[in-house]
Amino acid sequence: MTVSSEEFRDALRHFPSGVTIVTVRSGETRHGLTVSAFASVSPDPPLLLVMVDHRHRAYALLEEEGASFAVNILAHDQIELSNRFAWVKDEDRFAVGDWTTAKTGAPVLESALAWMDCTIHSRSKAGSHTIYVGEVQASKVERADETPLVYWNRGYRRLHESADGD
Repeated sequence: MTVSSEEFRDALRHFPSGVTIVTVRSGETRHGLTVSAFASVSPDPPLLLVMVDHRHRAYALLEEEGASFAVNILAHDQIELSNRFAWVKDEDRFAVGDWTTAKTGAPVLESALAWMDCTIHSRSKAGSHTIYVGEVQASKVERADETPLVYWNRGYRRLHESADGD
C-alpha cells in the first residue's frame, strides 16, 4: 500500500526548493504560474523540466501545438511576484513586473535572477501532472550575485551565507 497524498506532501515540504515563475505562450495567449517543480535535465542539448497540474490553465495551453514556455528563477526580494502568480485569478498577472519576450515569444522577467526560454521537447503524463521537457532556446543571467527565493516547510526562506563559509 502506498502512502496517502497528505503523508507524501508532509514529507516533501521538508525539501527546500527554488521558486520560479513559469510563463507560457500559446498563440496570442500568455499565462504564468508559480512553480517549484523544476529541474535541469541535460546540458547538451540544454534541457530542463517543469511539472504542471492537469487542473491548471497552463496545462491546456502547454498541450496546444506550438506552445512555448520560459522559466524565470526568482530572487529573494520577489515574494510578492511569486504570490501574484500563485494566487491572483481574475486580473492580469503580468500587470506587475518588467516583462519582455525572448526567442520563443514566451514572457521573460527582466528582473529575475535568471531566465530560460524554451520550446517543448517532450511531454509525459505522470499521475495528476504532466512533465514538460523544454529545450532552452535562449537564456540570460540578470542578477548573478543575488540570492534566490527559496520555499521550505510551507514558507519562503532566504539563504544566508555564513562568514566562515560553513
